[in-house]
Amino acid sequence: MIQVVGLGPGRTDYLLPIARKAIEEAEVIIGYHYYFQFIEDYIQEGTECIGKELSEEETRADIAIEKALEGNRVVVIGSGDAGIYAMASIVYEKVAQSEDDIEVETIPGISAFVAAGSKLGAVLGHDFCCISLSDLMTPWKTIQKRIEAAAWGDFVTSIYNPKSKKRYWQINKLKSVFLEHRNPKTPVAICKQLGRAEENITLTTLADLDIELIDMFSLVVIGNSQTFRHKNNLITPRGYLNRKPHTGSEIQQASFQEILAQLEVNKYPQDFLWAAVRCIHTSGDFDYIHHLTTSANAIAGWHEYLLGGGTIVTDVTMVQAGITKAFTSKYGNKVVCLLNDEETLALAERENLTRSQAGIKLAAQRHPGALFVIGNAPTALIEIADQTKEGTIKPAGIVGAPVGFVNVVESKERLKLLSTPYALIEGQRGGSNFAAAIVNAAFTLNEAKAYVGEVIQTEKQEAS
Repeated sequence: MIQVVGLGPGRTDYLLPIARKAIEEAEVIIGYHYYFQFIEDYIQEGTECIGKELSEEETRADIAIEKALEGNRVVVIGSGDAGIYAMASIVYEKVAQSEDDIEVETIPGISAFVAAGSKLGAVLGHDFCCISLSDLMTPWKTIQKRIEAAAWGDFVTSIYNPKSKKRYWQINKLKSVFLEHRNPKTPVAICKQLGRAEENITLTTLADLDIELIDMFSLVVIGNSQTFRHKNNLITPRGYLNRKPHTGSEIQQASFQEILAQLEVNKYPQDFLWAAVRCIHTSGDFDYIHHLTTSANAIAGWHEYLLGGGTIVTDVTMVQAGITKAFTSKYGNKVVCLLNDEETLALAERENLTRSQAGIKLAAQRHPGALFVIGNAPTALIEIADQTKEGTIKPAGIVGAPVGFVNVVESKERLKLLSTPYALIEGQRGGSNFAAAIVNAAFTLNEAKAYVGEVIQTEKQEAS
């Protein structure tokens, strides 16, 4: 039988009881000669100890198989955990190749990155990875791919074998790759001789990382974008204090923040930006930042109008339903839709109009100064645009978002020639949901300042 045993970082109180038992029961112990000093108190009299050099891993595995076939209880030792950059891999490979009937068992140990995690406090609180910079058996191109993936993926990263006398440039290359993806102030720890009498830990940042402080007995730990330093601890939040939104209001707020974080917020007027955010939220399509057009200060003007109790006229009941009732109740707004009014049906038949056009025509007579919101019928938008052009009515504004193929583009182009404040969804796109979203944006324009301010502040912090 062969047991591959992890000794932990070196101090006896880091040696697991199961590993200690395996060593005490071993008849043959094989390993790098430097490691025997850490277990000399547990090696029994008569146990054969075979020490080899660092480069003789394959030889150690061959000897283990030979001794096991002779009927010995064999232990192959390695520092840290036996399965992490240690002897387990080569022993299992060799046993598999030999096809001999040998039982193999891996006894775990405390790996260097786990020891570092405990010494640093809570740096491994979220997703992490380990990368070895040793290119003796792994091509540098492969190592660099893994470095780039770890840096881009925002993993807390523990670097094994960061530097030796002949391999001194790789850690500098890793630093430059990480600086392409991480804030220069990202916390970094250089952990030397972990768990041993010579233990030393240096806390620094990615930008200030001095590679001259690193040697072959070091483990380097790089935090992720959330990792922060508190006293002599590095802490990577798991997210317990950032509970995911679960109420409708919280989910909506989180959505707005995510949308704004992906837009160039300083590029657009704030009232236009807020209406665009609402349209993007409605569609899930960021292209609506380009599909929305408004006249100058249209949304800002409607904000004052609506908070003053202004009347809203719509062409269809879907727009009426989409305008948040909490807003209209709070500010006393009347939302008028005459689509199903008896007079509308009579007018449509008498003048050969669509029902939407007839309803809007009647509503215009009753509420000539309203905010007209068209989300379905181009004929309704043409009616309002033409009456406004002729001076028959003087609306507070017009929202043009009909959708379809016939007369849709033509109806929207009319708005661009009016002096009346307007907002429209360009081309054949549109619909009642967008029309309502623009109105809801006008109601809540005061919220935009807080959302946009938070995004700008976050960008400033990330830049610094």
